[in-house]
Amino acid sequence: MTGLKRSWVASANTAETDFPLNNLPYGVFSTNTLGARCGVAIGDQVLDMARAEEAGLTGTQDLLQEAAWNPVMAAGPSVWSALRARLMELLKEGAEEREKLEPLLMPIADAQLHMPFRVAEYTDFYAGKQHAQNVGTMFRGPENALPPNWLHIPIGYIGRASTVVVSGTDIRRPVGQTKAKDAEAPGFGPSQRLDIELEMGAIVGTPSQMGQPVTVAEAREMIFGYVLLNDWSARDLQAWEYQPLGPFQAKAFATSISPWIVTAEALAPFAAPTPPRDLPLLPYLQEDAPGLYDVALGVEMNGHVISRTNMRELYYSSAQQLAHHASSGCAMRTGDLLGSGTISGQAPDSYGSLLEMSWGGQTPIRVGDETRSFIEDGDILTLTGHARGDGYRVGFGACSGRILPAPDFPKETI
Repeated sequence: MTGLKRSWVASANTAETDFPLNNLPYGVFSTNTLGARCGVAIGDQVLDMARAEEAGLTGTQDLLQEAAWNPVMAAGPSVWSALRARLMELLKEGAEEREKLEPLLMPIADAQLHMPFRVAEYTDFYAGKQHAQNVGTMFRGPENALPPNWLHIPIGYIGRASTVVVSGTDIRRPVGQTKAKDAEAPGFGPSQRLDIELEMGAIVGTPSQMGQPVTVAEAREMIFGYVLLNDWSARDLQAWEYQPLGPFQAKAFATSISPWIVTAEALAPFAAPTPPRDLPLLPYLQEDAPGLYDVALGVEMNGHVISRTNMRELYYSSAQQLAHHASSGCAMRTGDLLGSGTISGQAPDSYGSLLEMSWGGQTPIRVGDETRSFIEDGDILTLTGHARGDGYRVGFGACSGRILPAPDFPKETI
C-alpha cells in the first residue's frame, strides 16, 4: 500500500485529515458569493471544479458545470480515471499549475455542502449477516433468525429517492400507524421507536440496459463511488406494516448520506474479500476479486461514540448487490443509490442500530450521562468512516442528522 501523497495544499499532508491527495472526494458546495457547483475536497479546502473546467485545467468539457456529479458519472470509467489523475497532477507537491489553482480554492468551513449527485432510484439491501441474525433472533428466535433465502441472495427493497438528503439536514420524527400487542386496533401518531441504520451507499455511474443482466465484474466497473448512509427507521411502524411486503413508511421518511463521494479508485488500496460462504453462491454472484473495503465505521449520539465496526462485516459486496439487482433485467441508471444494509460486528458495541444495541429496548445503552433505547427529539446521530493507509487516511466526512419533533396533526385525524 502506498503512503501519503504530498500536496502543495499543506492541510492535506496531515495524518488525520479525511481528505489527503490520496482521496480527492467529490461534492457540491456553495458560498455567499457562488451558487451551487461541483467541488473536490483537499485538506481543509474545496476546489471549485466549475471554474477549473472553464479555465481548461481539468481535461473535461461541459461535465462540471452542473451542481451534480451525474454528467461525470455517466461518462464512464475512463473519464473517471483520467479526471482523478489530472487532479492529482494539479494538486501534487511542486505542481506547475499551482498559481492557477490557488484562486479556485476556498475553506470548506466557509462552504455550504449540498447533495453531491441527483439520486435516480434508491434500493436498500440487508447484507449484514450479524445484523440479520440479531434482528431475526429478536423477532423469530435463533433457530429461524435468517430467512431461508438469505444465504443465497442479497435481499433488498425499493426505497424512496425523494427523501435521500445530505448530512446536516434535520429529520422530522415520522408519524404513522402502529399497533400494540394487546390492542384490538392500530393507532396513529409519532413513532416511539425511532432508530438508525449504519450503512454504506454505493453509487451507480454507468447504466445498464433493460433486459440485460450484468456480471459481478461488470457491476464493479459500474460503481462510481461510495458514501456513508443512514437509513433512518421507525421500528414500531415497521413492525405493523412490513408483512407481507416489507418496509414502507417506516423507511420512506428519510435517508441521510455523507456529502462527499469517495471514488472506488481511492478505496482500491483498501479492498478486502467478502467472508467465507456458509453455502455456495450461484455462479452469477461469485466474485473473482475482493469486493469489500477495510473501512472503519462509527456511530456517535450527541457527541458520544456508541458503536464501532467495519465495512468488512458485510456478507455481500456492493458489486454482488448490483449484479443481483440487474439479474432480472432491471435497468440500472446513472445516480442509482444502493444501501448496503446495516453493518454490525460481533459485539453490542459494534452493532449498527439502536434496535440491536438496546436489544429491542430491553437493555438501554449509556450515552454520556443519559441512557437511550431509541432516539429522542433533539438527538443528533452521526456516522463516521475512514480507511487507514500508511501515514494517511481516506475519509468520508460526517453523515449527521438531528431529530425534530413530529409534525402537528389535527387531533381529529389521529
